[in-house]
Amino acid sequence: MKFLDQAKIYLEAGDGGNGCLSFRREKYIEFGGPNGGDGGNGGSIIFKAVKNLNTLIDFRYQQHFRAEKGRGGEGSERTGRSGKDLIIKVPVGTEILAEDKETVLADMVVDGEEVLLAKGGRGGFGNAHYKTSTNQAPERADPGTPGEKLAVWLRLKLIADIGLVGFPNAGKSTLLSVLTAARPKIANYPFTTLHPNLGVFYVYDREYVIADLPGLIEGASEGVGLGHRFLGHAERCRVILHLIDGTSEDVVASYKTIESELKNYGEKLLKKPEIVVLNKIDSLSEEEVLAKVKLLKKASKKEVIAISGVAKLGLEDLKKAIVEVMKKE
Repeated sequence: MKFLDQAKIYLEAGDGGNGCLSFRREKYIEFGGPNGGDGGNGGSIIFKAVKNLNTLIDFRYQQHFRAEKGRGGEGSERTGRSGKDLIIKVPVGTEILAEDKETVLADMVVDGEEVLLAKGGRGGFGNAHYKTSTNQAPERADPGTPGEKLAVWLRLKLIADIGLVGFPNAGKSTLLSVLTAARPKIANYPFTTLHPNLGVFYVYDREYVIADLPGLIEGASEGVGLGHRFLGHAERCRVILHLIDGTSEDVVASYKTIESELKNYGEKLLKKPEIVVLNKIDSLSEEEVLAKVKLLKKASKKEVIAISGVAKLGLEDLKKAIVEVMKKE
């Protein structure tokens, strides 16, 4: 299944049905009187969050959504049938934004949550509604009001327990494939991952959802590289797992650059629990590993776990660290 985390769609609620202008016409009843029924209400458009979806790919193939119109009223004071509401299912974690892509109309983070976005039009009154003691033969029937129309942006922010962040080629996809049954694309060039990947991590009779977020670079919070849209996925993660390429010349600079981008995107990302991991130690000597771990400890003021995703070294220490942090959370 392809991953899509934002889409623009157009909504059109149903128009209300017209009221009916009608008079009784029966034998032996000289003054039948008005009997036009009211029109039915138009259907509304409702969004519903469901947990069994994790992409907005369906909205690539359908962008226009219309709810059913209300039926017009009929004689004998028969009210027209109301249009059916249209329920649009979206993944849990979906934000619904106005057309300006800034105003948040709804943030759907609870399974089963429903939000009414476009209200259907009201059905018009038939002439029977206007009958009074002084106006016993009204010739007024109202048209239905139009339903609301608007364009909205859907933006999905994945809800995961652990978010993998780091520079391109830090080994995030490899680590995800080692810890979970996910099979992301892995290759020896930057930006192999162009969209987030999810995997379920089972450890010590517990399970956690891990999100492999596309590689960040300096300026990502301002839209450089793959842009800041992928940083939004980190907002929903409970824990940040910061992966650093051990073969880079300056691991401290790599660490600080990504931390700076997280801070620029939003202070709340820095407040999340973080696990600092030095990867690719199979390409380093023991002395180099110890030296780089020491430098990262000093820069991050956190414990640093040294691993190799390819050689599967240090994974037990990483698993224990994840469990400990998640218990605190």
